[in-house]
Amino acid sequence: MKELFDRVSNDFSKLVTKSYSTSFSLAVNMLSTKIRQDIYNIYGFVRFADEIVDTFHEYDKKQLMEHFERDYYLSKELGISLNPILNSFQQTVSRYNIPDTMVQAFLKSMKADLYKTEYETKAEYDEYIYGSADVVGLMCLKVFVDGDDVKYEELKDAAMRLGSAFQKVNFLRDLKDDYEVLNRSYFPNINLGELDAASKQMIIDEIESDFDFAYKNGILKLPVEAKFGVYMAYRYYRRLLKKLKSVPSEKIMDTRIRISDPMKLNLLARSYVKYKLNIIK
Repeated sequence: MKELFDRVSNDFSKLVTKSYSTSFSLAVNMLSTKIRQDIYNIYGFVRFADEIVDTFHEYDKKQLMEHFERDYYLSKELGISLNPILNSFQQTVSRYNIPDTMVQAFLKSMKADLYKTEYETKAEYDEYIYGSADVVGLMCLKVFVDGDDVKYEELKDAAMRLGSAFQKVNFLRDLKDDYEVLNRSYFPNINLGELDAASKQMIIDEIESDFDFAYKNGILKLPVEAKFGVYMAYRYYRRLLKKLKSVPSEKIMDTRIRISDPMKLNLLARSYVKYKLNIIK
Protein backbone atom coordinates (compact mmCIF):
# COMPACT_ATOMS: atom_id res chain seq x y z
CA MET A 1 0.00 0.00 0.00
CA LYS A 2 1.08 3.60 -0.59
CA GLU A 3 1.36 4.38 3.14
CA LEU A 4 4.03 1.70 3.54
CA PHE A 5 5.97 3.00 0.53
CA ASP A 6 5.78 6.54 1.94
CA ARG A 7 7.17 5.33 5.28
CA VAL A 8 10.01 3.57 3.48
CA SER A 9 10.71 6.76 1.49
CA ASN A 10 10.80 8.81 4.68
CA ASP A 11 13.13 6.31 6.29
CA PHE A 12 15.41 6.60 3.27
CA SER A 13 15.59 10.41 3.58
CA LYS A 14 16.41 10.02 7.26
CA LEU A 15 19.13 7.46 6.44
CA VAL A 16 20.66 9.81 3.85
CA THR A 17 20.79 12.63 6.40
CA LYS A 18 22.39 10.49 9.08
CA SER A 19 24.86 8.93 6.63
CA TYR A 20 26.03 12.15 5.02
CA SER A 21 26.04 14.55 7.98
CA THR A 22 26.27 13.46 11.59
CA SER A 23 26.31 17.11 12.71
CA PHE A 24 23.18 18.12 10.79
CA SER A 25 21.33 14.95 11.78
CA LEU A 26 22.18 15.70 15.42
CA ALA A 27 20.61 19.15 15.07
CA VAL A 28 17.55 17.72 13.27
CA ASN A 29 17.12 15.24 16.09
CA MET A 30 16.65 18.21 18.42
CA LEU A 31 13.59 19.38 16.48
CA SER A 32 10.07 18.43 17.47
CA THR A 33 9.02 15.03 16.17
CA LYS A 34 6.16 16.82 14.38
CA ILE A 35 8.54 18.50 11.93
CA ARG A 36 11.66 16.35 12.03
CA GLN A 37 10.79 14.10 9.10
CA ASP A 38 10.07 16.97 6.74
CA ILE A 39 13.52 18.45 7.40
CA TYR A 40 15.03 15.04 6.64
CA ASN A 41 13.06 15.08 3.39
CA ILE A 42 14.39 18.52 2.41
CA TYR A 43 17.95 17.53 3.28
CA GLY A 44 17.74 14.33 1.24
CA PHE A 45 16.68 16.25 -1.87
CA VAL A 46 19.36 18.95 -1.62
CA ARG A 47 22.04 16.41 -0.69
CA PHE A 48 21.38 14.22 -3.74
CA ALA A 49 21.51 17.22 -6.09
CA ASP A 50 24.74 18.38 -4.44
CA GLU A 51 26.26 14.92 -4.74
CA ILE A 52 25.56 14.86 -8.47
CA VAL A 53 27.53 18.04 -9.15
CA ASP A 54 30.27 17.56 -6.55
CA THR A 55 31.22 13.89 -6.50
CA PHE A 56 29.95 11.85 -9.44
CA HIS A 57 32.94 12.72 -11.61
CA GLU A 58 32.97 9.46 -13.55
CA TYR A 59 29.40 9.99 -14.80
CA ASP A 60 27.65 12.49 -17.06
CA LYS A 61 26.64 15.00 -14.39
CA LYS A 62 24.58 17.15 -16.73
CA GLN A 63 22.52 14.17 -17.78
CA LEU A 64 22.07 13.07 -14.17
CA MET A 65 20.87 16.55 -13.16
CA GLU A 66 18.44 16.65 -16.07
CA HIS A 67 17.00 13.28 -15.02
CA PHE A 68 16.84 14.34 -11.38
CA GLU A 69 14.95 17.55 -12.22
CA ARG A 70 12.62 15.86 -14.69
CA ASP A 71 11.83 13.05 -12.26
CA TYR A 72 11.10 15.57 -9.51
CA TYR A 73 8.53 17.40 -11.62
CA LEU A 74 7.01 14.10 -12.69
CA SER A 75 6.69 13.17 -9.01
CA LYS A 76 4.84 16.44 -8.37
CA GLU A 77 2.48 15.74 -11.25
CA LEU A 78 1.77 12.14 -10.25
CA GLY A 79 2.03 12.55 -6.47
CA ILE A 80 4.51 9.67 -6.31
CA SER A 81 8.03 8.72 -7.38
CA LEU A 82 9.82 5.39 -7.31
CA ASN A 83 12.87 7.42 -6.24
CA PRO A 84 12.27 7.48 -2.46
CA ILE A 85 14.12 10.79 -2.02
CA LEU A 86 11.87 12.51 -4.56
CA ASN A 87 8.79 10.76 -3.23
CA SER A 88 9.35 12.08 0.28
CA PHE A 89 10.43 15.55 -0.83
CA GLN A 90 7.42 16.15 -3.09
CA GLN A 91 5.14 15.31 -0.18
CA THR A 92 6.86 17.90 2.02
CA VAL A 93 6.63 20.47 -0.79
CA SER A 94 2.91 19.80 -1.10
CA ARG A 95 2.25 19.66 2.65
CA TYR A 96 3.81 23.08 3.34
CA ASN A 97 3.11 24.80 0.02
CA ILE A 98 6.81 25.35 -0.70
CA PRO A 99 6.86 27.60 -3.79
CA ASP A 100 8.35 26.17 -6.97
CA THR A 101 10.44 29.34 -7.29
CA MET A 102 12.50 28.09 -4.34
CA VAL A 103 13.09 24.69 -5.91
CA GLN A 104 13.97 26.30 -9.24
CA ALA A 105 16.44 28.71 -7.61
CA PHE A 106 18.11 25.78 -5.84
CA LEU A 107 18.38 23.70 -9.01
CA LYS A 108 19.73 26.71 -10.93
CA SER A 109 22.63 27.07 -8.48
CA MET A 110 23.31 23.35 -8.56
CA LYS A 111 23.38 23.36 -12.36
CA ALA A 112 25.74 26.34 -12.30
CA ASP A 113 28.28 24.11 -10.55
CA LEU A 114 28.38 21.99 -13.70
CA TYR A 115 30.04 24.73 -15.74
CA LYS A 116 30.75 27.88 -13.72
CA THR A 117 34.10 27.90 -11.94
CA GLU A 118 34.53 31.51 -10.89
CA TYR A 119 32.30 34.21 -9.40
CA GLU A 120 33.70 37.57 -10.38
CA THR A 121 30.99 39.90 -9.05
CA LYS A 122 29.07 40.14 -5.81
CA ALA A 123 25.81 39.90 -7.76
CA GLU A 124 26.82 36.50 -9.18
CA TYR A 125 28.01 35.36 -5.75
CA ASP A 126 24.79 36.48 -4.04
CA GLU A 127 22.62 34.78 -6.67
CA TYR A 128 24.50 31.51 -6.25
CA ILE A 129 24.24 31.61 -2.46
CA TYR A 130 20.56 32.51 -2.64
CA GLY A 131 19.88 29.39 -4.69
CA SER A 132 22.26 27.01 -2.97
CA ALA A 133 21.62 28.03 0.64
CA ASP A 134 19.12 30.82 1.30
CA VAL A 135 16.17 29.03 -0.27
CA VAL A 136 17.01 25.88 1.69
CA GLY A 137 16.64 27.98 4.84
CA LEU A 138 13.34 29.29 3.49
CA MET A 139 12.09 25.76 2.75
CA CYS A 140 12.87 24.76 6.32
CA LEU A 141 11.18 27.92 7.61
CA LYS A 142 8.02 26.94 5.72
CA VAL A 143 8.02 23.75 7.78
CA PHE A 144 8.83 25.53 11.05
CA VAL A 145 5.97 28.07 10.83
CA ASP A 146 3.46 25.51 9.49
CA GLY A 147 1.33 27.89 7.44
CA ASP A 148 1.70 30.99 9.61
CA ASP A 149 2.37 33.51 6.84
CA VAL A 150 2.83 36.42 9.26
CA LYS A 151 5.54 34.52 11.13
CA TYR A 152 7.15 33.48 7.87
CA GLU A 153 7.41 37.08 6.65
CA GLU A 154 8.85 38.12 10.00
CA LEU A 155 11.58 35.45 9.95
CA LYS A 156 12.41 34.98 6.27
CA ASP A 157 15.31 37.47 6.13
CA ALA A 158 16.93 35.82 9.14
CA ALA A 159 16.43 32.36 7.64
CA MET A 160 18.19 33.49 4.48
CA ARG A 161 21.07 35.05 6.41
CA LEU A 162 21.53 31.87 8.44
CA GLY A 163 21.56 29.79 5.26
CA SER A 164 24.14 32.19 3.80
CA ALA A 165 26.33 31.93 6.90
CA PHE A 166 26.27 28.13 6.82
CA GLN A 167 27.19 28.11 3.13
CA LYS A 168 30.03 30.62 3.51
CA VAL A 169 31.49 28.59 6.40
CA ASN A 170 31.35 25.54 4.13
CA PHE A 171 33.13 27.51 1.38
CA LEU A 172 35.90 28.50 3.78
CA ARG A 173 36.21 25.01 5.25
CA ASP A 174 36.23 23.31 1.83
CA LEU A 175 38.52 25.84 0.17
CA LYS A 176 41.15 23.28 -0.82
CA ASP A 177 38.75 20.80 -2.46
CA ASP A 178 36.71 23.49 -4.18
CA TYR A 179 39.78 25.24 -5.55
CA GLU A 180 42.12 22.35 -6.33
CA VAL A 181 39.75 19.46 -7.07
CA LEU A 182 36.58 21.10 -8.41
CA ASN A 183 38.36 24.18 -9.82
CA ARG A 184 35.80 26.53 -8.22
CA SER A 185 36.32 29.95 -6.71
CA TYR A 186 33.18 31.30 -5.05
CA PHE A 187 34.48 34.40 -3.26
CA PRO A 188 34.56 37.32 -5.75
CA ASN A 189 37.66 39.48 -6.16
CA ILE A 190 39.75 37.23 -3.91
CA ASN A 191 42.77 35.27 -5.13
CA LEU A 192 42.34 31.99 -3.30
CA GLY A 193 45.73 30.80 -4.51
CA GLU A 194 47.31 33.56 -2.45
CA LEU A 195 44.73 34.17 0.28
CA ASP A 196 46.02 36.86 2.64
CA ALA A 197 44.98 37.70 6.19
CA ALA A 198 42.97 40.77 5.15
CA SER A 199 40.92 38.83 2.60
CA LYS A 200 40.29 36.01 5.05
CA GLN A 201 39.18 38.48 7.71
CA MET A 202 36.82 40.16 5.26
CA ILE A 203 35.14 36.80 4.61
CA ILE A 204 34.90 36.06 8.33
CA ASP A 205 33.44 39.49 9.10
CA GLU A 206 30.75 38.90 6.48
CA ILE A 207 29.89 35.50 7.97
CA GLU A 208 29.75 36.85 11.52
CA SER A 209 27.42 39.65 10.39
CA ASP A 210 25.10 37.02 8.88
CA PHE A 211 25.21 34.95 12.06
CA ASP A 212 24.49 37.92 14.33
CA PHE A 213 21.51 39.02 12.25
CA ALA A 214 20.11 35.48 12.05
CA TYR A 215 20.45 34.93 15.80
CA LYS A 216 18.85 38.19 16.92
CA ASN A 217 16.15 38.38 14.28
CA GLY A 218 15.38 34.75 13.67
CA ILE A 219 16.57 32.02 16.02
CA LEU A 220 15.28 33.78 19.14
CA LYS A 221 11.84 34.15 17.55
CA LEU A 222 11.40 30.66 16.13
CA PRO A 223 8.47 28.46 17.21
CA VAL A 224 9.36 26.23 20.12
CA GLU A 225 9.23 23.13 17.89
CA ALA A 226 12.20 24.39 15.90
CA LYS A 227 14.18 26.69 18.17
CA PHE A 228 16.55 24.26 19.88
CA GLY A 229 17.40 22.29 16.73
CA VAL A 230 18.21 25.45 14.77
CA TYR A 231 20.13 26.87 17.73
CA MET A 232 22.18 23.67 17.87
CA ALA A 233 23.09 23.95 14.16
CA TYR A 234 23.97 27.62 14.72
CA ARG A 235 26.30 26.75 17.63
CA TYR A 236 27.98 24.04 15.59
CA TYR A 237 28.72 26.34 12.65
CA ARG A 238 29.90 29.16 14.90
CA ARG A 239 32.35 26.72 16.47
CA LEU A 240 33.55 25.73 13.00
CA LEU A 241 34.06 29.40 12.18
CA LYS A 242 35.99 29.94 15.40
CA LYS A 243 38.38 27.13 14.43
CA LEU A 244 38.75 28.53 10.92
CA LYS A 245 39.62 31.94 12.35
CA SER A 246 42.52 30.41 14.27
CA VAL A 247 44.15 28.98 11.12
CA PRO A 248 46.62 31.36 9.42
CA SER A 249 45.45 32.42 5.96
CA GLU A 250 48.49 30.88 4.28
CA LYS A 251 47.71 27.48 5.84
CA ILE A 252 43.95 27.35 5.44
CA MET A 253 44.25 25.51 2.11
CA ASP A 254 46.23 22.76 3.79
CA THR A 255 44.10 22.35 6.89
CA ARG A 256 40.89 20.32 7.07
CA ILE A 257 38.80 21.74 9.90
CA ARG A 258 36.23 19.55 11.61
CA ILE A 259 34.48 19.27 14.94
CA SER A 260 35.25 16.01 16.75
CA ASP A 261 32.41 13.79 17.95
CA PRO A 262 33.23 14.47 21.64
CA MET A 263 33.13 18.21 20.92
CA LYS A 264 29.76 17.82 19.17
CA LEU A 265 28.37 16.11 22.26
CA ASN A 266 29.87 18.82 24.45
CA LEU A 267 28.24 21.48 22.29
CA LEU A 268 24.94 19.65 22.51
CA ALA A 269 25.07 19.42 26.30
CA ARG A 270 26.03 23.06 26.78
CA SER A 271 23.46 24.24 24.25
CA TYR A 272 20.76 22.20 25.96
CA VAL A 273 21.55 23.71 29.35
CA LYS A 274 21.33 27.22 27.88
CA TYR A 275 18.07 26.37 26.18
CA LYS A 276 16.47 24.88 29.30
CA LEU A 277 17.57 27.83 31.40
CA ASN A 278 16.09 30.21 28.79
CA ILE A 279 19.53 31.84 28.36
CA ILE A 280 19.07 31.95 24.59
CA LYS A 281 15.84 33.95 24.90
